[in-house]
Amino acid sequence: MKNIILSLGFIGCIFSTWSCNKSFLEETPQSSYTPVTLKDSLGFQAALVGLYNHLENYYSWSSRQGWPGVWQVGTDVANSTANQEGIEIPYYDYGKLTPTDAASQRIWTLNYQMINLTNIILDNADASDLTGVSDNNKKAIEAEAKFFRGFAYNYLATLYGGVPLLTHALTGPKTDFVRANLDSVNQLIVSDLEYAKANLPDIEDVPTNTNGKLYGRANKYMAMQLLAKVYLRIGKPDMAEGNTQAIINSGRFSLVKQRYGVKAGQPGDPFSDMFVYGNERRNQGNTEAIWVLELENPSSVVGGISDNPQQRRVWGAAYYNIKGMVICDSLGGRGIARLRLSNWVLYGLYQNGDMRNSQYNIRRHYYYNDPASDKYGQMVPYTGTDTLFKICPSTTKWGQFDPNDVFGYAMIKDFILMRLGETYLLQAEAQFDQGKLAEAAASINVLRARSFPDYPISGKVDAGDITLDFILDERARELVGEENRRLTLMRTKTLVERVKRLNLNDAQHPVTGISKTNLLLPIPLDEIQLNKDGVLEQNPGYN
Repeated sequence: MKNIILSLGFIGCIFSTWSCNKSFLEETPQSSYTPVTLKDSLGFQAALVGLYNHLENYYSWSSRQGWPGVWQVGTDVANSTANQEGIEIPYYDYGKLTPTDAASQRIWTLNYQMINLTNIILDNADASDLTGVSDNNKKAIEAEAKFFRGFAYNYLATLYGGVPLLTHALTGPKTDFVRANLDSVNQLIVSDLEYAKANLPDIEDVPTNTNGKLYGRANKYMAMQLLAKVYLRIGKPDMAEGNTQAIINSGRFSLVKQRYGVKAGQPGDPFSDMFVYGNERRNQGNTEAIWVLELENPSSVVGGISDNPQQRRVWGAAYYNIKGMVICDSLGGRGIARLRLSNWVLYGLYQNGDMRNSQYNIRRHYYYNDPASDKYGQMVPYTGTDTLFKICPSTTKWGQFDPNDVFGYAMIKDFILMRLGETYLLQAEAQFDQGKLAEAAASINVLRARSFPDYPISGKVDAGDITLDFILDERARELVGEENRRLTLMRTKTLVERVKRLNLNDAQHPVTGISKTNLLLPIPLDEIQLNKDGVLEQNPGYN
């Protein structure tokens, strides 16, 4: 991890300039490992905000535009297209997934950077000479940092199993890392998130900006939602259910069942309204929102986005490449279609009448929209393999048009990272794991009552319908395009079985070579080789 440590030290030095006990103009030569000193609330708040800035890197990587596809293609919900970028190839052609994989290296690095950044904050908060922060403020600081440390370690534990544990900031080169057992990693995750749950503010009490609008800062319900996933992964479904019930019964959230927001007067439905630019945040009317990573248009707010997220370009069709089609807002702006929904999603997943499969949520047909075309208004036909990305059916969740960026390089939408719809799905999974099938069906039916206009005539499920596969199917119906599907299937250990059963029939870019090896990712080879004074064991099958 030596290469990670260097970049972490650099980030830490940036944070140190926010401390108020020295002038930022005073020159203080520092090494890459100089410990950061945080002495007051302003310094701690700057460091905490930096965690959100770093989090954006989990979702954006414009130099490798296929990054969002890494987490979707080669699962059950998506396939690559002829317009693939490249980094996603080993994630459907699994024989090419090796310890030198760039995507695995990035996620390992991002998470250990996050861990070190949180440890810098926690070490400073625990300093014996800290006097400029009240006890209550100190607990809130520690809770926010521990949420992100738990978040990062849960990522690593899900994808790699046991990994090296770091509970203090690195202050010098370290080349003797060893993998902790998975139980030890899980214990730290649970400890961090339980502390965050107890000490983070209610969602109504998170910090506000100068206009009195809520920021997307951490709240206790975020910790509860993440704890539910952790407890499911480690085999404690009763604890998971306790957390989902606490969220649902809090009275803070409700499913979106009525039209709202900036396009409420235009064709659409309540489900599609949640994903309209300008509707995604809690203060914009999204009553389901538990955690929204709020981005800002860089044309109006300098630094509003770190890098340029590629989700719209990856998920959206490249319709404008067809003569008679032009880029427009109503078609979601400019996509590239570096992936497409799997045949299972398109033809086997949804029941008739499901709102989540409406034309406003999955666009299946395109119409010539250039007024100069003699075909204006006619439906664009599927004419060959190139239309598999030019007019491929696609989720509308990432559609967004910025008149200041018609080319569509940047993506200015917020990221809905947690919402109430998923809470019900996690609760159903926890209830199923406990054999509470009737209760699991009731949790699923809450979503289906929203999704089917004639419910319960259509859409209602019974206890006999509930299996883990059914719950994962329902997650796809509700969360396709939102959730990290690979992370979900690796958490539930169902990736291999579901891919083999549901997604081996793509004629253009078939999934090949998948095996039980791929239930974990390879430990990056660079990390193993740089760790010269210790043994960092590789995951089975990747040697």
